[in-house]
Amino acid sequence: MQDTLGAFVPGAILRRPPHRSGPLSGLSFAVKDLFDVAGDVTGCGNPDWAASHDAPETDAWAVDVLRRAGAALTGKTITDEISLGLLGINKFDGTPLNPRAPDRVPGGSSSGSASAVAGGLVDVALGTDSGGSVRTPASFCGIYGLRPTHGRISVAGLMAQAPTFDTVGYFARDALTFGRVGGVLLGEQLADALHPEIVIASDCFALADEPVRLALEPVIERLRKAVPTTAAALAKGELLEWGRHQRILQKSEFHATFRDWIDRVNPRFSSEVAGAFADDGRIAAQDLAAAKGFREVASKRLDDVLDGRRMLCLPTSPILPIARDARLSEMRAAVHRIVDLTCIAGLTGLPQVNLPVATSGPIPVGLSLIGWRGGDASLLAAAQTLAKEFSIGLYEELS
Repeated sequence: MQDTLGAFVPGAILRRPPHRSGPLSGLSFAVKDLFDVAGDVTGCGNPDWAASHDAPETDAWAVDVLRRAGAALTGKTITDEISLGLLGINKFDGTPLNPRAPDRVPGGSSSGSASAVAGGLVDVALGTDSGGSVRTPASFCGIYGLRPTHGRISVAGLMAQAPTFDTVGYFARDALTFGRVGGVLLGEQLADALHPEIVIASDCFALADEPVRLALEPVIERLRKAVPTTAAALAKGELLEWGRHQRILQKSEFHATFRDWIDRVNPRFSSEVAGAFADDGRIAAQDLAAAKGFREVASKRLDDVLDGRRMLCLPTSPILPIARDARLSEMRAAVHRIVDLTCIAGLTGLPQVNLPVATSGPIPVGLSLIGWRGGDASLLAAAQTLAKEFSIGLYEELS
């Protein structure tokens, strides 16, 4: 295999055989360079992180589970530096190609994983999602992606960023493979079919740019004919408040994670990542307390709306992927906009799946479903059902 997309960490492509045959035999998978693979340094997208850490002795839990299920590990994929980014840009390792929109960013921080799957280099890839790092590249590259319920899939052997947000997610091109892998990672059988009641989040659609809304309008009309739907505003008040509180909490946690290492190593960073650490994470105690309180209220609000039987429908990203050569100011604005919607599942710890259902011209536009807490298997079953209803990417040869 040749890395024609710049999706893999530079150097020889890492390979590990499956431990045995199993339900994923015949599939290849790649892992984001935040997951431990025995004998290979976890680089986290930064050369000074790699230079200051030893190779792990064991595989990360998710890597081990996929190998035990019969899948072959084929490569470590590029991540944004220390996973701080949603666009897929890495100053040191390069920016992977978006196979569906080559002049635009692939999305991050699980950029290489999404690129490798979308471009057909591997069948499946592991990513991580704290602030949108699976959902965003899945939407931008036009593939399936899952952010699970927080804590549902073990993060053992994963380089943490913000522990109350970090999750192990994954990508696939087609719905059947997506479901097979999800069943293994969740250790749970998926239903053959699930037609959920869906709440269309009107205020989430209102935040999206016009090209995104126009691309998704016909999909929503088809959805209304296929399953029971209602429309409602998610937020009681200003939806943008959700993103503001997520930014405060996530910033507090990633500063706590990296502060000692930065002080000890004085690592090289791109200007964008360096800027995230410029104020040393100083957050007023009352702002942090308010954000934690808001999270509790928002979580209860969404739990009440979904009630263990409904799913929330929203655009995965409010914007299309920006140009690969965008200015720094455009990059910052894009990240801010993306978090305005990815914060919903991130802040509340709920599962979310991207469905590759639409395009704006040639550019992929993702639609998301957010499931109830712990309802990951039902969410994947719903994704497969809707893939069949819409004839979208059910089998790889049709995607």
